[in-house]
Amino acid sequence: MLKPRIAVLVSGGGTNLQALIDAETSGLLTSGKLAVVVSSKAGAPALERAKRAGIAYEMVDRAACAGQEAFEARLLETLGRYRADLIVLAGFMHILSANFVSNYPDRIVNVHPSLIPAYCGKGYYGVKVHEAVLAAGERWTG
Repeated sequence: MLKPRIAVLVSGGGTNLQALIDAETSGLLTSGKLAVVVSSKAGAPALERAKRAGIAYEMVDRAACAGQEAFEARLLETLGRYRADLIVLAGFMHILSANFVSNYPDRIVNVHPSLIPAYCGKGYYGVKVHEAVLAAGERWTG
């Protein structure tokens, strides 16, 4: 049986991507294969992580697209070329429409360091989420 092909969508540094790469390399990730990393920002350090790991990588620049529909069309085309079965949103800083999500029913995972809906939205990404959780005296985070 072929392992599902995993696409990882990123926008920045790629620390969550690195955790996935490490899990695959160490044999912990056995139920799928990292097939492609897609960044929404040119020069995202996550692309270098993918390159070092020998994983295919692409850039679909959100800023270069005429709007949400055009951006999502380019994402879907890119994911289709790599025959992605599953999508992991790992620090992907864009909200995807219901239309996009309907192309991957029950096959998208969003990695977010907060227990949503707490500490999410504009400005809450990366370590900023954890800093806000600690500053608020919370006992739990994602």
